[in-house]
Amino acid sequence: MFVTHYYENKTSVLSQLLVKLPTVEEDIRIKGRKAKVLEVLQVDDNNFHVKILFEKIPKKQPLKELGKKKR
Repeated sequence: MFVTHYYENKTSVLSQLLVKLPTVEEDIRIKGRKAKVLEVLQVDDNNFHVKILFEKIPKKQPLKELGKKKR
């Protein structure tokens, strides 16, 4: 069992106790968001730091209303 700490830009995102560690370039889901593993660092025998990068979600542009605006 490994204690796994997930970090994005030096910000702790999640800490988990895992049986299997994620590998580099693996796609994972954390808190409902897609992420890619960039690096796995071993701190101690059972402690690991995993650096991740969340996928950017493009913001949707609001539709322009045709006609008059309501008052």
